[in-house]
Amino acid sequence: MPSETILLVHGLWMTGLEQALLKRRLETDYGFNCEMFSYASVTGHMADHVRNLRELAQQQHCQRLHFIGHSLGGVVVYKLLESSNDLLPGRAVLMGSPLQGSRAAQVMAGSALGRMAVGDSAIDELVSRQPRQWDGRRDIGLIAGSDNMGLGRFISGDLAENSDGTVLIEETRLEGAADHIILPVSHTSMLFSPLVAQQIAVFLRTGRFDHA
Repeated sequence: MPSETILLVHGLWMTGLEQALLKRRLETDYGFNCEMFSYASVTGHMADHVRNLRELAQQQHCQRLHFIGHSLGGVVVYKLLESSNDLLPGRAVLMGSPLQGSRAAQVMAGSALGRMAVGDSAIDELVSRQPRQWDGRRDIGLIAGSDNMGLGRFISGDLAENSDGTVLIEETRLEGAADHIILPVSHTSMLFSPLVAQQIAVFLRTGRFDHA
């Protein structure tokens, strides 16, 4: 039985294969056992994503169960943790996740083509929602990127600064979270960054990022 297992949840328009390098680093360099969770990010329904992730979590046999969610995947993880009290103990890291809504998604929701591209499930979670606040039942760490090279800056001019190119730094914050760190990565490059992998491992082990 592995002592610590991580469930990795990908973001919008992705399949999970984008997390292969991160998975390998966490396994090889830091000794975690990792499993990937894949879902239909555009055509599926959030309730189904959360239910299926819960089922995968309940199938794990380990001492501690952690979650890593990237982008929309972080919202899926958050909604699972928010609605569950019976999961194995562990921590969660949400990377570039628009927990407080998404300016880019709001812009895209203004057209039928944009809504089709993002999907109704994501639109419902990222547009015109009340601020989220965590109750602290599990340590959650938040990683934001400050390299603003990304598709989102061409969708919304507000993303030219203080963003990872897709998600504003302020959108990644969550009252009640254990820690928040801003790293020099973009929304996509954080998946391939050794620094991000290191910070994830530090948080999962200690409940805090290494701000030094």
